[in-house]
Formats: sequence, C-alpha cells, structure tokens
Amino acid sequence: MTAATGRRLGRGDLGRTEDKAPGLRAADRSALQTIREGLRLSPEFRRGLPLTLALAVLATAGKIIVPVAVQQVIDEGLRSPVPDVAFIRNAVALCALAVLGTALCGYLMNVRLYRSTEQGLATLRGKAFRHVHDLSMLTQSSERRGALVSRVTGDVDQISAFMQWGGLMIIVSAGQLVVATALMAVYSWQLTVLVWACFVPLTVALPRIQRMISRAYVRVRERAGDVLAAVSETVVGGAVVRAYGVEDRIAERIDRAVDAMRTAQTRAQKLVGLTFPLTELVASVAVALVVVAGVRLGVDGTITAGRLIAFLFLITLFISPLQTATEILNEAQNAVAGWRRVLDVLDTPRTVADPEDGVTLPRGPISVRFENVCFAYPGGPPVLHDISEEIRPGSRVAIVGETGSGKSTFAKLLTRLMDPTSGRILVNGVDLRRVAFSSLRRRIVMVPQEGFLFDGSLADNIRLGRLDATREEIERALEELGIADWAASLPAGLDTPVGQRGESLSAGERQLVAIARAYLADPDLLLLDEATSAVDPATEVRLARALEGVVRGRTAVSIAHRLSTAEAADEVLVFQNGRIVERGPHAELLAAGGVYAGLYASWASAVGT
Repeated sequence: MTAATGRRLGRGDLGRTEDKAPGLRAADRSALQTIREGLRLSPEFRRGLPLTLALAVLATAGKIIVPVAVQQVIDEGLRSPVPDVAFIRNAVALCALAVLGTALCGYLMNVRLYRSTEQGLATLRGKAFRHVHDLSMLTQSSERRGALVSRVTGDVDQISAFMQWGGLMIIVSAGQLVVATALMAVYSWQLTVLVWACFVPLTVALPRIQRMISRAYVRVRERAGDVLAAVSETVVGGAVVRAYGVEDRIAERIDRAVDAMRTAQTRAQKLVGLTFPLTELVASVAVALVVVAGVRLGVDGTITAGRLIAFLFLITLFISPLQTATEILNEAQNAVAGWRRVLDVLDTPRTVADPEDGVTLPRGPISVRFENVCFAYPGGPPVLHDISEEIRPGSRVAIVGETGSGKSTFAKLLTRLMDPTSGRILVNGVDLRRVAFSSLRRRIVMVPQEGFLFDGSLADNIRLGRLDATREEIERALEELGIADWAASLPAGLDTPVGQRGESLSAGERQLVAIARAYLADPDLLLLDEATSAVDPATEVRLARALEGVVRGRTAVSIAHRLSTAEAADEVLVFQNGRIVERGPHAELLAAGGVYAGLYASWASAVGT
C-alpha cells in the first residue's frame, strides 16, 4: 500500500521542489510571500472569491446606514419646529431594511468563507502529510515524529483559526475603513485629515511591531512542536517508562517543554499587548480632537449638528478596524509562523523520489548487484565502504555481522528506503533509482524484525500486502502458512481489532501478521530481518516450514541475528565495519576459521549448542 500510494500521491500537486519559488526556503520568505505561497498551494482559498468580496462590500457598506440615517433625521427630520414624523418613519424603515440586508450578506459571506477555508486547509493538510509520507526514512528520522505531526496538525489548525476569523476580519475591516473614510470626507474633509493625522504614526510603527511578533510566534510554534514530540514519545514509550520507574524524570522533561512554550507564548503576547494601549491612546486623542474641532466648525457654520454627530459615529467605525487589527495581527503572525513550518516541510526535497516514467520490473526471481556502493549518514562517518557484490536470482542469501557492521543499512539500500551516497544498485540490470515505486514495492518486500500494525482489524492489516485480496485469499494464505488455527483462536477471528500499533496482540503475534502480509504480497525478492525472532520456539518451527514455501522460487535475503538462519542459506555475506569481509556457504566459511567461524562459535555458545 505504501509504495503504490506514494507513487500516486507523489506527482504534481505535492509541493515538488521545482514548483517552489526558486531559492526561497520557508524561513527566508516574508509574511506576504508566505501567505502568497500558501494560497498558491491551496487554490480553494481563491475560488469564488469575487462573489465573497462583493458580499463583504455590501455587508461593510451597510454599516454606514445608521450614521447616515442619524444625520438625515437630525438635519432634515428635526430641522423645522415641527418634526417631520413621516420622513423620520421612512428613514427608520429604510434603515431597518438595509440592516437586515447587511446581516444577510454577512451570513452568506461567512458561509462561503468557511467553506472555501476548510477546503483549502484540507488540501494543504493533505499535501503536507503526503510530502512527509514521501520523504526518505533518513529524512524522517532526522526530525522527531511529534514535531512532524505538529506541522500537519497544530500548525494547520493555527492557519485555520486565522483564515476563518482573521481572514474574515481583514476583509470586513479593510472595507469598513475605506467606506468610513470616504463618508467622513463627504461630511468634513478637515476632520477626516485630523483623524488620519492621529493614526498615521501608529500605521508607521505597526510594521516594525509586526516583524517582532512574527519572529516571536515562530518560536511559539517551534516550542509547540517540542511539546507534542515529548508527549507523543512518552505515550508510545509508556511501557518502558513504567518498567524503569522514570515517571518523574519524564514528567520533568515534559514540564520543561511546556514551560518553554509558555515562556515563548508569554513573550509573544507581551508584544501583542503593546499594540492595544497604543491604539486606545490614539483613538482617545482622535475623538477628543474631533469634538473640539467639530464644535468650532459648527460654530462657523461649516458643519451641521447632524453631520458632526454622524461623524462621531463614523469615527467609531473607523477606529474599530484599527483596534481589532491588533488581535488580527496576533492571529496573523501565529498563522504565518504555522504556514512557514508547513511550507518548510513541503520545501524539504524528497531525496528518495519516485522517478518520472519509472521502469516496471517483470515478474520472476530478481538478481541484485551492488556496484561500489558507499553510504554515510549526514554529518557522520561512512557506514558502508565500497560494497560490490551480486545476489543471483532465486538464491538464498544470509547477511551476518556484529551490531553496527552495516547489515541494516544494506537492507535499507536494497529496498530503497535510502539511496547510496555513491555507487549504484542494479535490480535485474536496472538502476534501483529508475524503478517505479509501484513496481519496486510489489517486487521487493521487506519483513522487519518488529512488524508494525495499524489500528484496524486483523484482516485489514494482512490485506496491506495486497489491497485487492479477498477474504478467501487471506484465509488461504494463513492456511498455507500454517497459522490459520492461531487466527481462528482470536476473539473475532480475522475481524479481531488489533489496536493502535497492534497493542492488542503480542510481539510474536504481530510478527505473524507481518509475515502473512508479506506472503500475500507475493514478491519476487523477500527481505527478512530475522522475521521469526519475536515468536516462541514452537511457532518459529512452524513458521520456518511455512517460510520454506514462501521463499521457494524467489530471491531471498535474510538478515540473520540467529545464525541458524545462515545454515540454510545458499550463501552467507559477512559484514564487518561496513565491509563484506567473507562470502560463501555456511560450511565453507565455518571450515575457513575466519570472522564467520568466530561469530558462529559465539552464537553456538550463547544458545548452548
């Protein structure tokens, strides 16, 4: 399932490196560039935007109805000694209808904005997850799983909070500011200039404060990722925590992560809090100056009482967007910080990428040739040195060596979970990097030492080997493996829930599922990382017989921790310090008295044979 899905999802819309702004990483983008790139990756945000903006304009314009109605009632309806009741009644009725229309436009605008936001965020979340899914195992292991999960969940949630509230407020507030300014200028251009003169210094200072807040919220999102990573590791490793009685130490570690997040959040909120009193101070000064100047203009006959009162209403509409701008700024910087972290994931190149127009391997036993293969983890010394070996089709090869000798790295390169630092690996004469993932994962299957299960039924997890397998085919596979009686003994048989990570099953039972999954996949090369090491002796004997049928007619490579596995192999490759130092059948290597003979003697002594 993983390979096929990876190929299907690894195209076009998954943030390929060539689709990004050249030379720009997420951390290098400004807030505007970050939002622009985020909107480009989620085109749903822009769909239907003209109509949404039109509704926003109508909803915003409707807010000036009340000030206009007040001005008209005072200057026209109350101008004569006898109030014009009919005029006042009509003005109030029209005002009520306009307010209802404004409310309807606001509702429709909200619905459209929420719908497009959710669709856009679903696309962004899906792209981020799929890109993480497509990253090499080496890249994934370089960052804690919890931090990666935080980017796909928590950081996208921050974007959601902004787009569904802050984005709406930006549209409404900007429109409200423009409309209020325009009508204020109609009533008194002098007072309008006075109001703007009060707020210009604040608008000049806000960008500097915005940049400080932006940096602060990047740290907040980073600390949030640290908290999630610490908590997730503790939950997953709960059995180890309790077994060694280190609850207090782990709690201290989580407390430190939480405290670091609290400190970062507090610093960010202090910066945000600075903008509130500034806005309140400027607003108070502006209102006071307008009252003084407006009365003076009224005395001079430049402005009527109704227009001055309406102007004071409009100042409220003018100030309100600037006051909410501080809160919007808070949400915006948090969202931009989250957006940067999501884009940083999408900017991470897929070093082990599914090739365009990849080669499809034909069915049949697979030959493998390593040509001058070297490998080193980033920043570390070489792990494999100039490996040049060939595995013949249909042969059974055992890989042995001490811990850290390079066996697991060899297996990861063979299954292309990682690519060599130098050299190449040929499968049936084709460079492994040119083989399509969909073909590679069907032809080469690895059974790890510890089988991972997903939350679902036993049948669902076995079916991952071949998604179109019927229930009858699954049952037949279990019969051929000789473990159908074990599956039938479970509470609900094949429908038994295995729980998260397969925790409802024992380690040995999880390995049975992993082997059944590989058998159902029907690969041409089977890589076994001591697949029977977690089962009891009786089950191991039964599985050994079943695996004999599984590997028949296939190329089989086994990483042998128990050297009894090497005894049945056609050839044994002996690793030492990242090099293959011996190769040959078990009997010949044993008789040669070299490295393998020493390993075998140590193993035989340990097991008492």
